[in-house]
Amino acid sequence: MKGEKAKQFINNILTPMDIRINGNRPWDIQIKNPKFYQRVLSGGSLALGESYMDGWWDCNALDEFFKRLLEYRIDKKAKSLKPTILWAVFKARFMNLQRGARAFIIGRQHYDTGNALFKVMLDKGLNYSCGYWHNARNLDEAQTRKLDLICRKIGLKQGMTVLDIGCGWGGFAKYAAETYGVKVKGVTVSNEQAGYARERCKSLDVTIELADYRDLNEKFDRIVSIGMFEHVGWKNYKTFMAVVHRCLKDDGLFLLHTIAGNTPSRDTDPWIGTYIFPNSMLPSASQISRAAEGLFILEDLHSLGRYYDRTLMAWYDNFTQNWDRLKDQYDMRFFRMWSYYLLSCAASFRSRRNQLWQIVFSKQGIDRVFRSEGELFIQP
Repeated sequence: MKGEKAKQFINNILTPMDIRINGNRPWDIQIKNPKFYQRVLSGGSLALGESYMDGWWDCNALDEFFKRLLEYRIDKKAKSLKPTILWAVFKARFMNLQRGARAFIIGRQHYDTGNALFKVMLDKGLNYSCGYWHNARNLDEAQTRKLDLICRKIGLKQGMTVLDIGCGWGGFAKYAAETYGVKVKGVTVSNEQAGYARERCKSLDVTIELADYRDLNEKFDRIVSIGMFEHVGWKNYKTFMAVVHRCLKDDGLFLLHTIAGNTPSRDTDPWIGTYIFPNSMLPSASQISRAAEGLFILEDLHSLGRYYDRTLMAWYDNFTQNWDRLKDQYDMRFFRMWSYYLLSCAASFRSRRNQLWQIVFSKQGIDRVFRSEGELFIQP
């Protein structure tokens, strides 16, 4: 299909979503290269993202464009799989892309992109996960409230030992050690994160290691994993839970903070997997619960997905407003790629296609009452 036929086909797809080609509304797309239509028809979501990175099309409100695509369930309405998508699905289903030998790829490709980027995009504590905007006025407050929310949910007390799986730049480790007087061990697969976290926590009872979670084998009073489970992969969910069970004391608590999908998945969006989070995928409620069965009791599940839209838009604002501080290190194609990433992800939460959950697990059960937006949670 070429030329005007390809354009008409794309137009017929977009019309039910109230998206116009070269329209005058913020979410309408502006086509700069007539080869766009055939490229997207041939390459699906990967080509859609790559053609945007190449400047073949524009949109004043990418987040609203994607919200309409996702609400319409464009992925479910596709008649057939393109070869590039079929290969991505094959790899995800029949190869363990997150096996130990590949565990550090995400660190090198994404988290080692450069601390300068994340310093201007994130809050002052460099927390790269959903903020808790309940009674928060800005991003810094939302992230601090998130950290304290986690600490209270697991009932931290002075002197406890805490394991942080996927510790990032040490935001939680620093906050928990300073505020609650606990001893924290953090592990990450990113060299950039490990070095930065060690430096910022050097005066605290905090240890940061560059390590794969599968190598952990010591006991802790509490374990948290904040925004890391998305990189574990469906073939390893049970292994991850078994490692946490092995490392958690019998009377301990484990809090899992993760992006999630509404249905089980064994693959990821080809563009996201290629350019942003290699070998990543979102777990569903059933996949998480099956992985935890026989190991943990699920004590509480708190849905925070509506806050991720606001978090991502705050990151986007920080990124674009501070681009002058970054443009000597990154080119315009990176700017378009990163904008596409942040705004499409914001739309995924706005349309409720993606979720964000905090789940508290115990090994033997606890006799405490949880509340959600009413606060309080666990009392030590």
